[in-house]
Amino acid sequence: MSSLRRSVAVACLLALLSAGCDDTSGPSERVVVYVALDEMYSRPILDAFEEATGIEVRAVYDTEASKTTGLRTRLVAERDRPRADVFWNNEVAQTILLKKEGVLEAYRPRSGKGIPEAYRDGEDFWTGFAARGRVIVYNTNLVKTPPQSILDLAKPEWKGRVAIAKPLFGTTATHAAALFALWGEERAKAFFQSLLDNEVGILPGNATVRDAVARGDYAMGLTDTDDANGAVVDGLPARWLFPDQEAGGLGTLIIPNTVALIAGAPHPEAGKELIDFLLTPEVEKRLAGMRSIQIPLNPTVELPEGVPDVSSVRSMSVSFDAAADAMPTSLEYMQTAFSR
Repeated sequence: MSSLRRSVAVACLLALLSAGCDDTSGPSERVVVYVALDEMYSRPILDAFEEATGIEVRAVYDTEASKTTGLRTRLVAERDRPRADVFWNNEVAQTILLKKEGVLEAYRPRSGKGIPEAYRDGEDFWTGFAARGRVIVYNTNLVKTPPQSILDLAKPEWKGRVAIAKPLFGTTATHAAALFALWGEERAKAFFQSLLDNEVGILPGNATVRDAVARGDYAMGLTDTDDANGAVVDGLPARWLFPDQEAGGLGTLIIPNTVALIAGAPHPEAGKELIDFLLTPEVEKRLAGMRSIQIPLNPTVELPEGVPDVSSVRSMSVSFDAAADAMPTSLEYMQTAFSR
């Protein structure tokens, strides 16, 4: 039955992503997936999987500001009696921490073979896809020459005019941990202290940063490509750029979505089928075509208009494992420095 469903999924994949496939047999199995990616983007993909395979999908989401951390905490609490089969995370560091805590099970997917090794776990505990970049978003009415580096955000001319999300959750916490890993604790702390000294605005989340910049409450901010692009699509006075792109520069942090199988999953075979489905080029293309412009990592994906080619972006040279290792130290500092 599993092989039959997989054949149906492959045969119908292209059609279902645009128009759907008919399956009159009804769901004979189910899969439970904990999802950190916004429901408006993930739900159509999960519905397509359900329609193609006949496997009922039960998706569990969490709150906007702390969803990645909240879902990770839930998975750890359920470790002895797992309720989820798959974790679809919208970043990578928390996924790696789950691996270290014994929550994940190794699985080598049948699909996604074109995804670069840098975005895969060497032991097959997780695979990355559909990435976002950490970008500078700026208000075009207030900024004519935007800064080109995250280091510029601490310059005196931008005092009180820059916003970031509280660096305790999601991609902002991952970004902070990556800087701790790349620079070392002393330099990373000095950078974040320089932002605080420059009266940086500390907002609840990346979307809040985007909205505040678009309204003109702040001249610019750090956010993700999906949130920043939403302001552009809506015709607001906002644009964004990949920071630190000069030769020899820091580079932009590119953060993939990640998908992983839960150890002791109640429906492991259905979980594997969902993972195989999510890592297909068709799903990456579908996610890229949404307003969130999730950046495909598989080079075989035909990019929709306006979606960046990840190979053309100077990426931050940092190990995701090193960022995960640095996260406890980073979070300890952020809890003290940014809790105000």
